[in-house]
Amino acid sequence: MKGSLAQVWRKVQGCGDWEGLVSPSLHPLLREEIVRYGELVSACYKAFELNSSSSRYLSCKYGKGSMFEEVGMGGSGYDVTRYVYVTAPDIMTSIPSIRPGSCCRGRWVGYVAVASDDMTDRLGRRDILVTFRGTVTSQEWVANLMSSLTPARLDPGDPRPEVQVESGFLGLYTSNECGGSRFGLESCREQLLCEISRLLRKYKGEEVSISIAGHSMGSSLAHLLAYDISELGLNHRAPSSTVPVTVFSYGGPRVGNLGFKQRCEELGVKVLRVVNVHDPVTKLPGVFLNENFRVLGNYELPWSCSCYSHVGVEVLLDFLDVKNPSCVHDLDAYISLVRCPREEGIIHEDGVVGNIFERVMSNVVGNFELCRLRRAASGMVDQFLVQSQGAEFLMDNNFLGWMNCLALYMLM
Repeated sequence: MKGSLAQVWRKVQGCGDWEGLVSPSLHPLLREEIVRYGELVSACYKAFELNSSSSRYLSCKYGKGSMFEEVGMGGSGYDVTRYVYVTAPDIMTSIPSIRPGSCCRGRWVGYVAVASDDMTDRLGRRDILVTFRGTVTSQEWVANLMSSLTPARLDPGDPRPEVQVESGFLGLYTSNECGGSRFGLESCREQLLCEISRLLRKYKGEEVSISIAGHSMGSSLAHLLAYDISELGLNHRAPSSTVPVTVFSYGGPRVGNLGFKQRCEELGVKVLRVVNVHDPVTKLPGVFLNENFRVLGNYELPWSCSCYSHVGVEVLLDFLDVKNPSCVHDLDAYISLVRCPREEGIIHEDGVVGNIFERVMSNVVGNFELCRLRRAASGMVDQFLVQSQGAEFLMDNNFLGWMNCLALYMLM
C-alpha cells in the first residue's frame, strides 16, 4: 500500500479488513495509527481522578478544553466535545462501595472528540473519536463478573434475540443513574448516541469517520457502541453512503456470541484487536465456551449459540515478565511493543506497572499511585469467572497467584 494516510485512510480504517496490512508485518501507517489511538486511550487513565478527597473524585481531573494539554498531549489534533460517564447496573446498587460514594454515582469512563481542521487535512477526513478506559472502580469489577449472555436488543424495531452480549458490559452501557430519574445521569449509551448524532449532523458536508478505541473493559464498550451505531443506522447518510465505523481494541475480552460477531460483520463494523498472547483478559469470557469449541467435525454442538466469540482482525503481540505478571495487560506495554517491535518481549519502560505485590504493600503505607495498579490489574478478576453457561472455571498454575491479587485489591 502506497500513499499518505490522507490518501489511503479507508484501508487503514479497515476497508478490506486490513488485508496485507497486518501480515506478514504491520504496515508502517497502520502501526502509527495503532500507537496514536492507544495514546488517546491512555489519556483517560492519566486524567482520571482516584483521590477520594478530591471534589472531582471518579471524574476527569481537568476541563474539556485543557485535558489534552494537562496530560501532555497538547498536539493530539483533537478537540474534546463531551465527557462520557457510566453508572452501575441495578444489581450493583446493593453492593457496598470499596471507596466512599454512592454506587449509582456516575463515573467518568472516556470522552468524545473531533479532529481539528489541521488534523482533518492530515488524516484525509474529519475523525469523530470515542475513547474508553478499562476497569478501575469496584462496581466495574463486579460488572466484569456478571458473565452471562443476554440479548442486546438495542434496536427496538428489530430486537434480534440471536444477537447476545455479556450482561455486565451491557449493563454498564445502558444503565441510567439512580434508576433513570429525570434528574439523574443519562446512560452511557444515551450520552454517546446523542453526541455522535450531533457531530454527524454538524459535519454532514464532509468526509467523516467514526473511530472508537478502548482498553480492557473499555474495549467492550467500544464494541457495543460500534454495533449500536451501525444497527440503528446512525452512520447512514444516503442510500449508497455510509460513515465507516472502526474499533481499535487493546487487551479486550470477548463481548458477545457468534450471532453478535456475524451481525457486526453484516453491518460493516470493523474491529482491529491488539492482543498480547499472554494476556488472560483477551481469553475471557468463554475460556472453554468460545468460537473454537462450537463444532466437532461436521457436527455443530448444541451449546454453540451460547459460545462467546471474538470479533474482527487480530494483531498479535508477545510480551511477558514472569517476575511481573501484571504487565501482560498494561496499556503502556501494549503501546510500547507496537511502537518498537524489535525490543525484547519483556517490557521495562517507565509506563509499565511494576511488581503488583510491592505496589499493594506501598498502598498500605500510603505511598502508592493507585491508578497504575488498577490499570494493570484491571480485568484480571475475570480469571475467576463462574459462567452461567456451563459453570466453567479457569484453573491453571497461576490461579492462586491471581486469587491473591484479587484479595489484595479488595483490601484497598
